[in-house]
Amino acid sequence: MSPSRNSRRLAVTAAAAALLTVAPLGVTAAHAQVTRVRQGSATDASRASWSGPAYTMNGSGGIVTATMTKAVDAIRGGTGAIDVVVIAGSGSGTPECDVITPLAGVNSCTTLTLTAANDGNNSQVNTDVRNAEFVYFAGGDQCRYVAWKGTALEASVESVVAKGGGVGGGSAGHHVNSDVVYDACTASATSSGALANPYDRSLTFTTGMFRWPNYAGTINDSHFVTRDRMGRTMAFVARAVKDGLVSGGKAWGVGVEEGASLYLDRAGRATLSGPSAYVVLGDHQPEVAVSGQPLTYTNFKIWKLTNGQSYDFANRPTCGYYLRSVRAGVPDASLYSGTPVTDCSTTPPPSGGSTFAEAEPNDSRTAANDISGLTFPATVTGDMKSTSDRDYFSLTLGSGQTLTVNCAVPTAYDADLYLLSASGSTLTRSVNDGAGADESVTLTRTASGSATYHLDLEAYAGSGTADYSCTVAKS
Repeated sequence: MSPSRNSRRLAVTAAAAALLTVAPLGVTAAHAQVTRVRQGSATDASRASWSGPAYTMNGSGGIVTATMTKAVDAIRGGTGAIDVVVIAGSGSGTPECDVITPLAGVNSCTTLTLTAANDGNNSQVNTDVRNAEFVYFAGGDQCRYVAWKGTALEASVESVVAKGGGVGGGSAGHHVNSDVVYDACTASATSSGALANPYDRSLTFTTGMFRWPNYAGTINDSHFVTRDRMGRTMAFVARAVKDGLVSGGKAWGVGVEEGASLYLDRAGRATLSGPSAYVVLGDHQPEVAVSGQPLTYTNFKIWKLTNGQSYDFANRPTCGYYLRSVRAGVPDASLYSGTPVTDCSTTPPPSGGSTFAEAEPNDSRTAANDISGLTFPATVTGDMKSTSDRDYFSLTLGSGQTLTVNCAVPTAYDADLYLLSASGSTLTRSVNDGAGADESVTLTRTASGSATYHLDLEAYAGSGTADYSCTVAKS
């Protein structure tokens, strides 16, 4: 929360103060004060039905009047007025309600500052939230917000959306409204640190708090361009896919710049007001996402939105993105702009989608580069950097599928090709003699179900930086 919150407050009686005070275990009531400040009408609006839901996702903590006005109008259907609640985890004053209260169609705006996890069970807090038609999570510390998971507050906020109201948030409040929440409960992640080690202690997540209609599989990020957060969002997305935090093997990072806001309507279309926002799709397993090792993930699909542009979360587009990759922790240049793919009828799409360059270290089965998410036939390249080099790649094969691998080996060295089972047994091999001798293997899986296999390319004689190139096909 901003330290500049003004001190304009309504008086709270001693009885009300007692009602709003909740003490967590081991903490005195004096240290767990819930502050409630209401502006506008003292009486809640009453109506049989509302016309939402509507959402605002802001890149910084402040209210963006353009999207807030859209949300208010959508929820009230152009008539009547709504009640708004702002939830904060720290600070004082009412900067959000100071902006919201004067807007047309707002009956009241109540700021609730909760200072303990169990404040999510406070009866007055939950009454205010359930009587509201829009709940806005302020900026601050999203780790405080995810502490309310499982409290009555979680269900109260969900009830607002269910009745046709809406939710929103800025900065930390933006984070908490995504399907997977980067909670920052141990430290704040940087792009460089997250790419150097996607399992760094600063990358912690909360799932199962809110899942808004049309917004599944998302991970929000804020202050996006100003604080150079594209790299860490890429790491968030890779982790979500690798760790199964999302369903369907796909995750969408939603990065919103400072001063920008996405208005998400009831049909699932998000329209940007302000400088920029980005949707970062990871639609396959990362090639390397291992604790203590730099990230390798090829071909993130990135949509850049500018003021007035939209992204349809209900019918997520399959075109209009540009491609960027991270290899051994080093991202491509120009992460925040690119030439969009406009013809997505080809497989793979232009500029890639089926090419993978090895990422060291991949010298054992446990450190194998995972290529199972590539589009096949795929081209895999690498080199034998020393006379003892071994490059491992893992992939899956389904029942009845035939795997064919053809490797073109440069004249700088002699390399042999092995196809191994998941446990490391050699199933077939190609060991043609001589520098520059090409290698190939093929195998048909006859067993039921799918299984993991490993390709193992080994230096037999010589070494060098010249690349081998293997075509990997499934049929």
